[in-house]
Amino acid sequence: MKVDVYTLNGKKTGETVELPAEIFEAPVNVDLMHQAYVRQLSNARLGTHSTKGRSQVSGGGRKPFRQKGTGRARQGSTRAAQWVGGGKVHTPSPRSYEKAMPKKMRRAALRSALSAKAAGQDIVVVDLLKIAEPKTKEMHAALQKLVGESSALILIPQKGADEALVERSARNLPYAKTLLASYINVRDLLGYDKIIMPTAAIDVISGHLGK
Repeated sequence: MKVDVYTLNGKKTGETVELPAEIFEAPVNVDLMHQAYVRQLSNARLGTHSTKGRSQVSGGGRKPFRQKGTGRARQGSTRAAQWVGGGKVHTPSPRSYEKAMPKKMRRAALRSALSAKAAGQDIVVVDLLKIAEPKTKEMHAALQKLVGESSALILIPQKGADEALVERSARNLPYAKTLLASYINVRDLLGYDKIIMPTAAIDVISGHLGK
């Protein structure tokens, strides 16, 4: 698949770049993308929720009142669940929400997401991601010319001085996010309308997802 290459000013350079077919024209498997998406959300959960059961709360060591003769229901402890200050029943306790998924399936899900974006013409390739100084206003203007009012995921090929300026400039834009090309994930790929990547990021993705 050939796509046009743009500058940050939104103008075509007159060049085209070939997107690897095995990555950007792979079969789109919706179920696999959903599984990868759910796995990512589950693995992000801390699982630190905790409540105390009847055996963990303090107090309640003696019977609150005698068994018979009071006309009230029998009670063995003031720390039973029906009492104020009592233990909780069937409530969350610390646990791991981690889900396993084979590497081949994870990479296939990424290829599906990238192929879906490519099929929808939602991938914008730029020749170079470079701005003179870290200004949100300049990044906003550049994104307006490239993707209009759409949200954008900006893939950067590596960490460097130029990439740091781009990241700082996009940090305060609620509709944009910068991400290392080697850290692509289904949640971010599907969570933004457009994907902006320099030509150098294509090589990083090819090395990561290429067969």
